[in-house]
Amino acid sequence: MAAAQPKVWFERSVLPDLVDEVARQATMLGPASATPDEPYAALGGAEGIVASVRRYDAALMDRAPRLRVISRTGIGYDKVDLAAATERGIAVYNTPDGPTISTAEHTITLMLMVAKNVKRSEADLRGGRSDLYAHHVGMELQGKVLGLVGYGRIARRVADIAAGLGMRILAFDPYLDPDAFPNDSRAASLTDLLATADVVSVHVPLTEQTEGLFGEAVFRAMKPGTVFLNTARGGLVDLDALQAALDSGRLFGAGLDVTQPEPLPLGHPLLDRTDVVVTPHVAAGTAEAKRRIFLAAFERVIQVLSGERPTSLVNPEVWDRLAPAPS
Repeated sequence: MAAAQPKVWFERSVLPDLVDEVARQATMLGPASATPDEPYAALGGAEGIVASVRRYDAALMDRAPRLRVISRTGIGYDKVDLAAATERGIAVYNTPDGPTISTAEHTITLMLMVAKNVKRSEADLRGGRSDLYAHHVGMELQGKVLGLVGYGRIARRVADIAAGLGMRILAFDPYLDPDAFPNDSRAASLTDLLATADVVSVHVPLTEQTEGLFGEAVFRAMKPGTVFLNTARGGLVDLDALQAALDSGRLFGAGLDVTQPEPLPLGHPLLDRTDVVVTPHVAAGTAEAKRRIFLAAFERVIQVLSGERPTSLVNPEVWDRLAPAPS
């Protein structure tokens, strides 16, 4: 008698072209049965979860007594209560490789849009302003210093692309060995990077230590006329401090794919600025990345439920006592 397929709860709908492939390996739960009042309908029977943007706390985990693995479609796992999962013997995975290419390309897009003053130029054109060329002032990036705060997969991809634009790379990441930085690209400290960089791009996880890192003091330490970019996590940046830095002229402009709150509500002052480009956390939203990230997250769930140990286990201490599915 064939073994029953594992039951996997999906926060978001399975991509249409992957439904048959997924159905061959798992019984799909949610989100078809979800409602605005009950977004977690059918979660109770899940042995695995393919998670996206919702929060997964202890109470939610307790609703699924057979749950053994939560796999996120992305790098960050700050919306999963890691301590609660570990206590319950639930493995937590992320997909660190999936969004690298698309997020790096999006970071460069934001950098170019801000540096070239695209939003303001378009507004002037739509507003019927005269002598547009004389009014327009952009920034040439060749020879400028790109300061990367954090030097993981995405930051390194950003560095490769920026180098092709003739930019000089400076990176700060206290958790990496000095040999991980090519040539003379390692900054001795965050302060040194901020004082040198013409463009500052953020690529660090959101933790208790990094929450609100980019506040008034950090913006004040940047060179006048800096371009600021954040495609990591919204909670890293104090938006009031960012706006003050823009108002004072400390910053040339900013490009944000992530904010706190997210998305920014209509009428938020940053959305009305022509020196700020905001996108709604869509950097990894290419067709290629969506497929890659989903398959990676789903594959980890199936491997765990089959007794295999995939890479990128966030709480490795749980593996030897991974909770078996109740009979």
